[in-house]
Amino acid sequence: MKIKSIFIITIGVLFITACTDLNLNPLSEGSSESWYSSETEIDMALNDIYREVFWPVDYTEWTDDWTYREGTTPITSATINGEWGTVLEWWRNSYKCISRANTVLANLDKVSDILPQARLDAFEGDARFVRAAQYSKLISHWGDVIYFTNVLGLEESFTLSKTDKATILQDIYSDFDAAAEKLPVSYGSSANKRATKGAALAMKARIALYMEDWSVARDAAQACMELGTYELYADFGELFLSKTKNTKESIFSIPRSVELDQFFGDTKNYITRNSGGWAAKDPSWDLLCSFLCTDGLPIDESPLFDPHEPFKNRDPRCSETIVEFQTPHLGYIYQPHPDSLNVLNLKTGSYQKNNDTRSNALYASFNGLVWKKGIDEDWSDDFKAENEIMILRFADVLLMYAEAKIELNEIDDSVLDAINQVRARAYQVDYTNLSAYPAVTTTDQTELRKILRAERRMEFAFEGTRYMDIIRWRIAENVLNKDTYGMLDVDDLREKVVNPGLWFFPSTPDIDEDGAADFTPMYNAGMIKRLAQRDFDATKQYLWPIPTKEILINSNLEQNPGY
Repeated sequence: MKIKSIFIITIGVLFITACTDLNLNPLSEGSSESWYSSETEIDMALNDIYREVFWPVDYTEWTDDWTYREGTTPITSATINGEWGTVLEWWRNSYKCISRANTVLANLDKVSDILPQARLDAFEGDARFVRAAQYSKLISHWGDVIYFTNVLGLEESFTLSKTDKATILQDIYSDFDAAAEKLPVSYGSSANKRATKGAALAMKARIALYMEDWSVARDAAQACMELGTYELYADFGELFLSKTKNTKESIFSIPRSVELDQFFGDTKNYITRNSGGWAAKDPSWDLLCSFLCTDGLPIDESPLFDPHEPFKNRDPRCSETIVEFQTPHLGYIYQPHPDSLNVLNLKTGSYQKNNDTRSNALYASFNGLVWKKGIDEDWSDDFKAENEIMILRFADVLLMYAEAKIELNEIDDSVLDAINQVRARAYQVDYTNLSAYPAVTTTDQTELRKILRAERRMEFAFEGTRYMDIIRWRIAENVLNKDTYGMLDVDDLREKVVNPGLWFFPSTPDIDEDGAADFTPMYNAGMIKRLAQRDFDATKQYLWPIPTKEILINSNLEQNPGY
């Protein structure tokens, strides 16, 4: 494993044509021998480990919230192995980042005589936060992993074996605690986007929650809440747009900038076809059915749900996450109905060919749904998006606190308040006005657990939390062994669904205890089309495989079971 990392930043290149001493280290270039000797150099090294490449979020496409035409992924087809590119990339980049954080920590003594203690503390806090976050990612996905906190030599790195994740977890806590002690509560109006005290506490709560260490998760989340620094942004739909930056809800995020060549480039897969995109990567019917009705009940229990108008009487986050039919989106009225051959262009005020229906465009959304959450109209200008990468926000802290207390069976008003604050924000009402939204009032542990899980799914869809939720709740073997479905081909759709008046859903699917919808009756009746067969192998897939090449070059490194 090539863990040894020498951080080299080239400031300039000295071209010399005359004879010169090749042993000299050019003064215009940084090296591992001379670097880390000034505040600027350490600052640059820390900036490097906050780059986007080191902070990936779990992809929605690994979950039951997503469809990609008739395709699956290595996770949703149970073909994940040690040669999968994501496994290789995440493992490599995590250890690269850890090595760089370790190197910063090992070199702080070089500047201890020239920098004030407050600056040294901030540097240490940053490095320990990053190291803890990277190890959190490793143990949550791989379990027991290689662990080191020193600067390794190349040969030594090839001989390390796994350390038990429980041992690593305690050191992760120590790093987050030290970071919380040394980092500032905020950077004020500064453009600095590094970690803060709240970020360290929140990330500690997250990994504790993942490891079912409920008391630690509760206390860390509560400490973050008590800082008084964060609050929910008033408008849920606006929160995720590229124009909305540096809100008080954001605890830790990675900024993007087209100007600095840091942007999300896969926009066409999410933009509608009328707006110049492909609408290929879409929300699943499973996700659409997971949003509660405005009475707080799931669709198979609520008298308010009409399968033929699936967006009506739903939690507001439903139509803020998925584009509601016959509503404006990206300058057009969105309507996938097979008889809507023309559509209103809101920019011109005239009708034009509707490429968002499969009657006109064969590869329009296969299930009629497209994403709305975070999708900006300015994406269509150059197909480059600079929305912040939201790693962790205050709504998550509130729900982590509530979940930890529920699992500890410490159910009190603070639990209900935490959930209700998140839910009431969606309805844009004060959470104390219990009659203005479907407030949570039960104190039954089993009921609250179900409510909390539904709340997380509605709140965090398309943000990268669903994958680890279904893994840690051990429900992936249920929800990922259900197939994905979409609309029939156009002629059959008209004959079997539209003409009998059964558009959009022919009937209401049942929702099971895990919040998963059952579409098989509609499929067996020939009313919908199966797009793909999902598969999840519970005997091994709750952990990822270690990259095969790491096993091959390190005889002390044992592969995870089943791979």
